[in-house]
Amino acid sequence: MTTPTPRLLALLAGQIDPHFADEPSAIAKRPIAGPVAITLLGLDCDQQADRVHHGGPDKALHHYPAEHYAHWQALHGDCPMFAGPGGFGENVATEGLNENAVCLGDRYRLGTALVEVSHGRQPCWKLDHRAGLRGLSARVVRNGRCGWYYRVLEPGMAQAGDPFTLVERPLPQWSVARLFSVVIGGSGSTAEWHELAGQALLAEVWRKRAAELAG
Repeated sequence: MTTPTPRLLALLAGQIDPHFADEPSAIAKRPIAGPVAITLLGLDCDQQADRVHHGGPDKALHHYPAEHYAHWQALHGDCPMFAGPGGFGENVATEGLNENAVCLGDRYRLGTALVEVSHGRQPCWKLDHRAGLRGLSARVVRNGRCGWYYRVLEPGMAQAGDPFTLVERPLPQWSVARLFSVVIGGSGSTAEWHELAGQALLAEVWRKRAAELAG
């Protein structure tokens, strides 16, 4: 597997909107101007409304490839959510990386911080609601344009345009695309689920799901 040199387009943060559907949400993210602190729980200025399903050490940062927006625009036309980075609630936007080129456990130097890929992003109803498109989350599951999460191993500072460099790849066989397909997409085997259930680099919530699938 070859890894392109990515370009860090933006770091993005959001504030809680108390009037999103029937519950608060901070899914709307906007680019940050200038440097921002990256803590063990993510960007210093970012918020999460639902701390049960969002945020925490294994979901400190959400990365979504900027290239995916052209795909969604081609499918759905002029929807504001697909105008550019931030539409899918991401904190990190790049060109040059996707789910096939990134692997579980990959460590990247993001500015002065060190981050590690923990699992893929499982889409939820909030994507449908924000876009005004019923079935959007199901289409994400089918096509695998899911994005992924990082845990922060070393806090630091970063800003758009900083280097974003792969420094370690312990599991080249487990691309995010394969991981998502096996755990969320329904294409896994019992052997794969057993392997992932015992994989310490995988976020706990996906280890539990893999164990449930393995029976």
